[in-house]
Amino acid sequence: MKAVHRTTLPGGLRIVTESMPGSRSAAVGVWVGVGSRDETPSLAGTSHFLEHLLFKGTKSRSGLEIARMMDAIGGEFNAFTTKEATCYHATVLDEDLAIAVELVSDIVLDATIAAQDVDVERAVVLEEISMRDDDPSDLVHDEFSTALLGDTPLGRPILGTNESIAGLTRAQINGYYRRRYRPESMVVAVAGNIDHKEVVRLVRAAFRGRLEKGVTPTVTRVAPAPSKILPAKAVSVIEDDTEQANILLGMYGLDRMDDRRFTLGVLSSALGGGMSSRLFQEIREKRGLAYSTYSFASHHAGAGLFGLYAGCQPSKAHEVIDIMRAQLADVAANGLAEDEVSRGKGQMRGGLVLGLEDSTARMSRIGKSELSFGEVLEVDELLRRVEAVTTADVALLAADLLDRPRCLTVVGPFGQSEFGTAA
Repeated sequence: MKAVHRTTLPGGLRIVTESMPGSRSAAVGVWVGVGSRDETPSLAGTSHFLEHLLFKGTKSRSGLEIARMMDAIGGEFNAFTTKEATCYHATVLDEDLAIAVELVSDIVLDATIAAQDVDVERAVVLEEISMRDDDPSDLVHDEFSTALLGDTPLGRPILGTNESIAGLTRAQINGYYRRRYRPESMVVAVAGNIDHKEVVRLVRAAFRGRLEKGVTPTVTRVAPAPSKILPAKAVSVIEDDTEQANILLGMYGLDRMDDRRFTLGVLSSALGGGMSSRLFQEIREKRGLAYSTYSFASHHAGAGLFGLYAGCQPSKAHEVIDIMRAQLADVAANGLAEDEVSRGKGQMRGGLVLGLEDSTARMSRIGKSELSFGEVLEVDELLRRVEAVTTADVALLAADLLDRPRCLTVVGPFGQSEFGTAA
């Protein structure tokens, strides 16, 4: 029996659901197809700023009333912003789904964006930026994106900067909200012990009066082709008096529509995804150079990133970077052994299935898939695509990807010239 169902309402609003009959919970998320990538420099950080402001009150409810309603049913209410999307979501008992749909829809559609709330949350966002700056393991990722992609929408941090947040006015934020938060740019995702037809009825009621005049979204996202891009900065050092060096070495990756993303997932898992991975064995187990080391891949519309991370004592930074470079060169030249590919596929399969044990995770998967790809693949189909990856596929991708121009970003107690000019 099919678990995932999809309905498109008049005006373009999409609804996707996944039934989990054995569950007693339900998770609802309203996914808005707008993120930091869609901001001009003067609006940098607005998408995330809105994430804060929408909880402050709507035309029919104050922020306190919203919080009290959610607390009264024991639910969890939150939001997050990415480069390309913002999601407002709640998880409740299945019997309280109607309340969750009404509340989440209300804050997304009818926020007041009051001037006094803008001033209060401006201070909160500035504190969040300071927290990011004080956490070098977070900071290094933002700096890596900027060093690789430059002062572009994808290269700029999701939080914005102190200058951009301080300069945003209520009129700018409200205008951005009214222009961007349109039903045709949204996906409502619901998972748990739910019925698709009932969800559609609830969403229709929550979006009443807003579904008849949808227009085609006008957001255009352009990124340079992988063959033409060079890192904006080959080496970026952020001087910080820390006890640990935080290192990221990577390159331009694959965009989210590239069919090779499953192959990259296997490659990343084998290179830095688990205790048997090359990075973990070479950096931690054999030499004891770092506690945390891993690889990662980020996929966006028309662009992507791939990188290796490690946190180590500053005196060990050069040795760790040399190991990273050696592993990238070896895998680019020789690919991976069959047993490494097999373990990489196992890591991906296990991570995919075990990460979908609750309704919130299921809601996130189907919402992100619908928004990003316009479809939601069944879990069995995802597993089939992972299993179809071959050792030859990995070797071909490694030869293309891992030999691309690299970007090195380091946060730690180093001078700007400590690591030279070439990654």
